Amino acid sequence: MRPRERAIIEGVEALGDAELLAILIGSGAQGEDALSLARDMLRTFEGDLHSLGRSSILRLRTFRGIGDARAVRICAAMEIGRRRMNQPVKLGLRIARAADIVSRFRPRLVDRSEEEFWALALSRANTVIAELLVSKGGQSGTVVDPKVVFSKALAVRASALVLIHNHPSGNPRPSESDKRLTRELSKVGGSLDMPILDHVIIAGMSHFSFADNQLL
Repeated sequence: MRPRERAIIEGVEALGDAELLAILIGSGAQGEDALSLARDMLRTFEGDLHSLGRSSILRLRTFRGIGDARAVRICAAMEIGRRRMNQPVKLGLRIARAADIVSRFRPRLVDRSEEEFWALALSRANTVIAELLVSKGGQSGTVVDPKVVFSKALAVRASALVLIHNHPSGNPRPSESDKRLTRELSKVGGSLDMPILDHVIIAGMSHFSFADNQLL
């Protein structure tokens, strides 16, 4: 039974990753059906849908049988999935642990190929006031100016901050520069009576919390 027929009879949740991808592909190349092509593509990405989701249209076009229309269709499906996960900004919610931060920021950062640095501005009750994008950079890092961080935080009258950034490499462990920056921002925050409560690094489906690891 072909994937599309199975989806109609059993529901899309019954399909495997290759079958779902085959439906997006539609039809295969000469001498190869869509399901075989989908399996070949997934094999290239070692079965990792996150790697597939990070692929550009140009990257997908390198596969035999994948032209502009099919590459765009696959990328569009991945983007819809990201947007579905990415909840609208919810203000007034209390941040109690690193998991609250991860669930809020992972959807927008999980597939980023460049680093982004955010600050979550909190009230004295640790409820969310604002999400502040501080900087964007390349694959190996982004420049963070403490003056920018705290000017943005002061503008929204934050009482405390949580720092968040991503590691496109997939390794959640903090670098020495991450540690230095966290110490510097914590020192400035202390002098302003605006403590840094945590610094969370998101790397794919993994994360690292400075607070949970007693590094603050």
